[in-house]
Amino acid sequence: MSLKPKEVDFGQTWGVLQETVKGVITLADIPRSTWNDRFSDVYSLCVAYPEPLADRLYNETERFLDNHVIQLLERVRGQGENGLLQAYHRAWNEYSQGINYLHRLYLYLNQQHIKKQKVTEAEIIYGTSSPNTADYQEQMEIGELGLDIWKKKMIEPLKDSLVTLLLEGIHADRMGEAQPATTDVICGVIESFVRVEAYKMKGELVMYQETFEKPFLESSGEFYSREASELLQQSNVTRYMERVTWRLGQEELRARKFLHHTSVAKVRHCCEDKMVTAHVAWLHTEAELMIEKERKRDLSLLYPLLRPLSGALTPLIQKIISHITLQGLNAIGNLQGDNVHIQFVESMLDVHTKYSDMIVEIFKRDQAFIAALDKACSAAVNHRPARQPARAPELLAKYCDSLLKKSAKGISESEIEEKLAKSITVFKYVDDKDVFQKFYARMLAKRLIHQQSQSMDAEETMIDRLKQTCGYEFTNKLHRMFTDMSVSMDLNSKFMANLRERDTDDQLGIGFIVYVLQAGAWPLSLPPPPGPFHVPQQLEKSIQSFETFYHAQFSGRKLTWLHHLCQGELKFNCLKKPYLVTVQTYQMALLLLFEHCDSIPCREAAASLRLSNDQLIKHASSLVDCKILKKCNDTTELDEDTILMLNFDYYNKRTKFRVTGALQRDAPHDAEATHRSVDDDRKLYLQAAIVRIMKSRKLLRHNQLVQEVLSQSKVTFVPSIGMIKKCIEALIDKQYIERTSNSADEYSYVA
Repeated sequence: MSLKPKEVDFGQTWGVLQETVKGVITLADIPRSTWNDRFSDVYSLCVAYPEPLADRLYNETERFLDNHVIQLLERVRGQGENGLLQAYHRAWNEYSQGINYLHRLYLYLNQQHIKKQKVTEAEIIYGTSSPNTADYQEQMEIGELGLDIWKKKMIEPLKDSLVTLLLEGIHADRMGEAQPATTDVICGVIESFVRVEAYKMKGELVMYQETFEKPFLESSGEFYSREASELLQQSNVTRYMERVTWRLGQEELRARKFLHHTSVAKVRHCCEDKMVTAHVAWLHTEAELMIEKERKRDLSLLYPLLRPLSGALTPLIQKIISHITLQGLNAIGNLQGDNVHIQFVESMLDVHTKYSDMIVEIFKRDQAFIAALDKACSAAVNHRPARQPARAPELLAKYCDSLLKKSAKGISESEIEEKLAKSITVFKYVDDKDVFQKFYARMLAKRLIHQQSQSMDAEETMIDRLKQTCGYEFTNKLHRMFTDMSVSMDLNSKFMANLRERDTDDQLGIGFIVYVLQAGAWPLSLPPPPGPFHVPQQLEKSIQSFETFYHAQFSGRKLTWLHHLCQGELKFNCLKKPYLVTVQTYQMALLLLFEHCDSIPCREAAASLRLSNDQLIKHASSLVDCKILKKCNDTTELDEDTILMLNFDYYNKRTKFRVTGALQRDAPHDAEATHRSVDDDRKLYLQAAIVRIMKSRKLLRHNQLVQEVLSQSKVTFVPSIGMIKKCIEALIDKQYIERTSNSADEYSYVA
């Protein structure tokens, strides 16, 4: 074959080429040699001399395809209404394959003639094409031309009949009446609506959507509405949700089987709109009873139905919050007994665990429901009965104290660790974390001073958990308490070494351990007695020796002895068998008076120890209660005239035990004093925060200042607006800030 342009007889060449085109489009058997010769003919016509015949070839091919499709249309129509789909499907299968082969045969025409004449998208946008080009009727490649002709000459005349039959066929499939052969035909016909415009760069699905998808969605919507109405009349909410869930799954599978993939989401949305959205108010009403009765099966059906709908879960979430809050309040509302703190924390953890598992199981860890659980638990934990302070901080601190003290019996270390770790869950919901910190610090101080900690490792681990939750500043004083205990141990070692370096006459003769604690780190209050306590003679030498040693080590420091927090061990040798008893300092001083006598009046004992009569009676009562001391007369109550005497008949199975001191018991007013202390600390904190904010911002409006203060303080507590206002007024009085002349609602920093 020569590639040089030459004169070509178009009529003769087209006559031969037309026969081959007809064979190709009807899928006839074309020999390879014939195919190659016709391929050369197309080339020869496109490069013919003296004038290319490409346009004429294009026009004749278009006319041929036009006539061919018209003939196919008549043949399809001849099959009647019953055979229309099958006839169309057969014709399309033959024509679509044939046009694909024909497109290859006309490769040279497509590549070298048609494509070069096409106006590009950039030329259209930027206007670089000439006016003549714009008016020019753009030619399509042969494959595209064949599909366009099919659309205009075959689909357009038949589309109403085809769509009607398609909808009937899909409905039959929906009702379980379709035949497998019919399914293939339906899929093929719908696919033809997509493929006839697949060559387009934009809007390639417009015809499919307008011709078939739109009527299909309308027809399906009517079916879904009818089915929903029938279900509502015939079944309860459980059956309705089961059926809707099944229908959604079936329709999605059907859409994937028959339709273009872009229609799947639209079909699901249509089904949801008619069967869920249209009845969402009824579902919300039914949801109230589901949540109240905790019908997990129903909720697991309801959640996936409401989740795709915008805002449909909001009422459900609100009902969940109300229900969990109520369950939490019921669980912790009527607690009684000595272990209220244990009941409170463990009941709250039970509620949290129960509904946390429900959220995982039913709501698939949906963040909105996790947030609802947090909000509900926070509301229950921070509930304030009758405008009283929330009890959660104090009870949680007592719960941790009960686990960390040595008195925790029957619990392994691993169980204690697990319970402490879970307690952080409740701690995270506590708003007044500073109140918890106060109570926890007081209880920790008692555990450390009286050596009642179960495990120092457990103590430090718990403080680390608190630090991870609230930051270093929150646990700073707690860490300093541990540091003081460690330093005190080293100091005692040095003190004993210093004593050993002296003469033997200076030895104390008793075991003596001192804890030196920083006043700013430890929540310790000074004792309230009116006069100084007369330290027993047996302890005077030890105290003086330690003071001498300490002041030699550290100059300028002042030691304050907190006798009400001290304790000592006494060995009773005067009874039938020896006992080793741990008592408080005041009790020890009272018992030491009996070294030189068997009985003593309360008045004389108080004068000797320089204690008030009331204080002496408080300390003596615990010794009388445990029967170490007894009253000489038969008075039912201790008073200043009561004569105390040693009980020489005292008996105890244990030879080593502790007598609880009166002042070591938590008095009812301690909680009130703690809350007052917290309020004072909060005022100072808020004033410092306000000054810090104003110093950096210089000028702020009232609402902006309040919001910034709330933002800074929310980690440890949530202050009331009234408290913030009072702190602002206090700082104005102290001339840290002032109101601007422009507005009474605006503050400026006073440098």
